[in-house]
Formats: sequence, C-alpha cells, structure tokens
Amino acid sequence: MLYFQLVIMAGTVMLAYYFEYTDTFNVHVQGFFCHDNAYTKPYLGPEESSAIPPAILVPCATITATESVLFLLQYISEDLDNREKIIVMGDCCYLNPLVRRTFRFLGVYAFGLFATDIFVNAGQVVTGNLSPYFLTVCKPNYTALGCQQAVRFISQQEACTGNGHDVTHARKSFPSKEAALSVYAALYVSMYITCRVKAKGTRLAKPMLSLGLVCLAFLTGINRVVEYRNHWSDVIAGFIIGGAIAVFMVRDTTSLCSELNTLKGTMPVVFPWVSEDGTQHTWDSVPAVGNVSPSTERFVPIAR
Repeated sequence: MLYFQLVIMAGTVMLAYYFEYTDTFNVHVQGFFCHDNAYTKPYLGPEESSAIPPAILVPCATITATESVLFLLQYISEDLDNREKIIVMGDCCYLNPLVRRTFRFLGVYAFGLFATDIFVNAGQVVTGNLSPYFLTVCKPNYTALGCQQAVRFISQQEACTGNGHDVTHARKSFPSKEAALSVYAALYVSMYITCRVKAKGTRLAKPMLSLGLVCLAFLTGINRVVEYRNHWSDVIAGFIIGGAIAVFMVRDTTSLCSELNTLKGTMPVVFPWVSEDGTQHTWDSVPAVGNVSPSTERFVPIAR
C-alpha cells in the first residue's frame, strides 16, 4: 500500500510539473475587442519570487515545529499513561511516532498542494482568460488589425507583437493560482492546529493564529486585484478551489487525529503471547483498533 501511494504521489507531482514548466498543454487563445478598457491596465513587471514559496515554507515549518513540541512535551510528561508507547511499522520499515506523524501530515498537505496547482493550471489552460494588463503586454498593431472601429473583435493568434512569454502568462488569469494556493495553505494549517493542539490556555491563541493565516490569504487575493494581475472573479474562483481542496484533504487529517487520540495511552503488547488460560494469541487474532489494521501496523514495546 505504501508503494501504491508513492506511485500516486509521483504521478501527481509529474503532472503538476508538466503544467507548470513545459508547453505540453497549449493555452486556449481567446480573442479581444480593440481598445477594451478591461484589458488595458498597466503592467507592473514580473512578480517577485522567493527561494522557498511561503505556501511551502510556512506549513512545513508549522507542522514540523508543532509535532516536535508535542512529542517533547509528551516525552517529559510525568503522566506515563498518556505517553504514546508504540513504534509504528509500515510496509517496509519501523518509524518513530514523531517521524510518522510529521510525514503523514506533510504528505497529505503536499498532495493537496499539487492537486490545487493542477486544478488551477487546468482551468487556466482551458479558459485562456485574459489578464487586466493583457493589451499592455500584447502590444497589438491596431492599424494593421483594422481597429478603426472600437467594437472590432480580434481573434488572430498572431495579433500580439509583445514578448511571447509575457503574452502567454497574461492569457492565464482564471482562476488565480496565488489566491488558490494561499487559501489552501491557510485553511489546512488552521484546521491542523485546531485538530492537534489541545493544550490548556490555547482557546484564544488557536483562533488568533488561524484567523491571522486566513487574513493573509485574503490579503494576497486583494493584492492580486490591486496590482491588476487578476480580476475579482479570478480571485474568488481561486479562493473556492483552494478552500474546497483544503477541506477535502483535512478529512484525512482529522481521521488521523482521531486515530492518534485512540492510540494514546495504549499499552504495548508483544505477539505471540500466551494468556493465563494457556491460549496462544497472534496478531491476526486481535481485532483492529481505530483505523489501525493488522496488515499495515503493529505494536512493539518501548523501553521506559
């Protein structure tokens, strides 16, 4: 099962790569009216980019730090009955509970992030909606195109004389990728924090952090409109796509939280073992606990 999941993840990453960095999928060429005011906004130049996008850096750092702190607090706690006393074995190897939880949360997040990117890129390629600054970078020759009449519709692919890369990018406005990715990251991390952090005194801290992340995502969408990089409809569509995928993916996260709460404090058992009546028990004879099945995981003791 682990290898099957890795194959699915690899296929998702490859599809996102082909959408993002290759010309495998041609953008639909949408026509325009001469001197259309909706597409004559100024072009502010290429967007600033960082070495590690915030949609990757912030969630990875938050999840890793949260899981590490929770593990340390559990390890140094004097309440031994609430410690997690298992090491989980997948299909191929043993994993420390901290490593397992961190990789599972990050894995679910990464899959949803790539899925969001694929959904958005597919929408942009199929629709080919024009950005507010399209005519600024297109630089059409209005005289040659016969634009003496403002209502003339131009559908020729060769109508633009500007930079080809900028023109292609200006044809991919709907939905807004930045809005979708920012909302996905904000909602996933917010729901993750709400699910995992159960410490006392965090009733206001968790909502404050969650609402702060959502506010940043909202400001990202507004900034796209203010800088004339997307229309309002593009941003709203991006919010809907990112939010829907985040909620869908968090269903796996919440089920994992339920599993961890069920397993917390479970006493370790070594198989096979013999009960007082002389009956020998094996792993297959014990019913599964929560979402843990005998075929994928087992309990082994940890030295106290």
